[in-house]
Amino acid sequence: MDRARRTLSQNFMVDRHAIDLMVKAAAPRGLVLEPGPGEGALTLALAEAGAQVVGYEVDPRLAGRLASRTRHDPRVDIVRRDFTTVRAPREPFAVVGNIPYAITSAIVDWCLRARALTSATLLTQREYARKRAGDYGRWSLVTVESWPWFGWRLGDTIGRESFRPVPSVDSAVLRIQRRPEPLVGDGRSYQELVALGFGGVGGSVRASLRTRYDGVDSALAAAGVSHDTAVGHVHPDQWITLWERLCR
Repeated sequence: MDRARRTLSQNFMVDRHAIDLMVKAAAPRGLVLEPGPGEGALTLALAEAGAQVVGYEVDPRLAGRLASRTRHDPRVDIVRRDFTTVRAPREPFAVVGNIPYAITSAIVDWCLRARALTSATLLTQREYARKRAGDYGRWSLVTVESWPWFGWRLGDTIGRESFRPVPSVDSAVLRIQRRPEPLVGDGRSYQELVALGFGGVGGSVRASLRTRYDGVDSALAAAGVSHDTAVGHVHPDQWITLWERLCR
């Protein structure tokens, strides 16, 4: 059991307050997919809040135990499968989960590719959540690339003492919310712009963009970006302005 927990990066929430914070952040309704439900504490809380929960658990022991525990509950369906291999539903759905640290990026990428996803409320390492939400004043490529379609928000910190076994770091709620309408009209040209900016040519966003685009200096002025700004310090909203000036 201990070996499986280490291999599968399993740290189960045992603090009811932490579970309540997750449910509050998710505001679950309708179909909710849960990666790695484990022992089911969050699963049952989501169901009690009104969600129709489908949990994907790769650990056969845990999957069998939770499926048996919830077999008479029509609000819960437990599937023994790796969440990252699941085909996304065509109907609107949300993802909520205390996800394994080791596959955080894979789960986030899956969520961003799912066309019917309305939101993802994920409990991740606090460091990861802060980076993706720009809490250090820097912005990652993943966040900037997806910004026209998704908002990213850092939620409550969940201390390591809320888990068993106790991990070596604290966690935080990361909320990814699909926008009602995209902020750009041409997603491909926006992502090409961002990819070039993050390409690292010359050490500044200005140097990178000038290799392909005309009018970069006026676009930077309109976005409020100084010429020597490093790419990670350009706010996603400023990227939208750059796209409007350089690609439309």
